[in-house]
Amino acid sequence: MLEKVESTLDELGLHTMSELLSSQCEQSLAKEHSYLEFLEALLTEEIEERKRRSFEIRMKTASFPFKKTLDEFDFSWAKGVDRRVITELAGLGFIHSATNVCLLGPPGVGKTHLSVGLGIEAIVGGNVVYFTTMAKMANELGGLNSLRRARKYLSPKVLIIDEIGYRPIDAKAAVHFFEIVSERYESGSIICSSNKGFQEWGSLFGDSVLATAILDRLLHHGVVMNIKGDSYRLKDRKRQGIASHLEVAQAYEKGATIE
Repeated sequence: MLEKVESTLDELGLHTMSELLSSQCEQSLAKEHSYLEFLEALLTEEIEERKRRSFEIRMKTASFPFKKTLDEFDFSWAKGVDRRVITELAGLGFIHSATNVCLLGPPGVGKTHLSVGLGIEAIVGGNVVYFTTMAKMANELGGLNSLRRARKYLSPKVLIIDEIGYRPIDAKAAVHFFEIVSERYESGSIICSSNKGFQEWGSLFGDSVLATAILDRLLHHGVVMNIKGDSYRLKDRKRQGIASHLEVAQAYEKGATIE
């Protein structure tokens, strides 16, 4: 009888219940569980396992460059990062209201870490997230004739676009980018990071009118955070008194001799 029930559970796709049926029978008999308590325990295990697998799949398809949570972020280092705002965003209300998040600041101040951290929180909350860089996105969009093959940018509840501003975007990619922002407007959240101020986006997209239209949609329902400070990646070097490559280059430009 046990084998028959296990086979039936497998046919129904209840694989975790099938695997645990025998051991759960023994536990429930030992604890004198009722039939309902026995069934509830099996169903709970099935649900938890499905949640775990779903989380792993969403994490994999998100394409994060690394896995760092908000708890790992050094709020004492970056200036301009309001911990209360980040905590509020981690509550995921911004997803339900289709609010966008724009993180501005120089390289190394934690923009990508915050983006990934918020993305992980969104996945924990059961949402689909996709991470990309502006360079990768522009390369792909530049080769498309329509957005039919760009569903990965349109369907996720949260689209994370990192490193906006490291290089200009060609006209075709810029138009498609505008179309994606427009399609997601008031329906899906965008988390973007940039090392350029908004006033520089006109030259970035090669069209000030187009850049204005993009920003109008991004910022209408948007949270903007300006992050300042030195590169987090160089903080240990600075604490040790070691000059960064940038500092060395700047010193050479001024004619100094570095020993």
